[in-house]
Amino acid sequence: MLYVNVRHVLTPELALTVACSIVATRIDYCNSILYGAPAATFSALQHVQNILARVVTRSARRSSAKPLLESLHWLPVRQRVTYKLATVCYKARSTSTPVYLQSQLVPHIPSRPLLSSHTPRLAVSRTLTVFASSAFSVDAAAIWNSLPDNVVNLDTLATFNKRLKTHLFHCVM
Repeated sequence: MLYVNVRHVLTPELALTVACSIVATRIDYCNSILYGAPAATFSALQHVQNILARVVTRSARRSSAKPLLESLHWLPVRQRVTYKLATVCYKARSTSTPVYLQSQLVPHIPSRPLLSSHTPRLAVSRTLTVFASSAFSVDAAAIWNSLPDNVVNLDTLATFNKRLKTHLFHCVM
C-alpha cells in the first residue's frame, strides 16, 4: 500500500474535518459496547486518537496529547463512551424512543422521602453474573445516576450534550 503524507497540503480546518469525518467516526462506531472494557482496549483506541490529534495540530511526535485533545475539544475515548451512553439514556428518557431502550430504564423510587427525591434517578438492577452486569439497563443507569443535577435536569438535548461534555472534560482534564 502506498502511503502519501498530505497533511502539509491541508488547511487546519480541512485537516480537522477530515480527521473527524474519517478517523474519529471509526473510533466512535459502536463504542458504547466498550463500557467496562479492559484498559488495554481503551489504551489502543486512545493511542490512535492521540496520533490523530498530533497530526491535525501538526504537533511533534512526542508532545503530550492531553492539551491537544483539550484544544480540539475532543473527549478521551473512555469519556466518549460515557458521553454516548448518557446521551442515549437522555434520549430514551425524554422522547421515549426507542421504546425497547426506554423500557430498560426504570425510575428509582426511594422507600422513604429524601431530600434528593426530586432528582430523576434510575434503578440499577442487581445482577448475578459479570456478563449481565454489562447490560444497557445496568450501565446506563449507573452512568445516569453518577451525573450531577445540573446536567440531568435539562429540557433540551443540545443543552444536555453541552453540559455533559463540559462535565466530562472537568472530570478527566
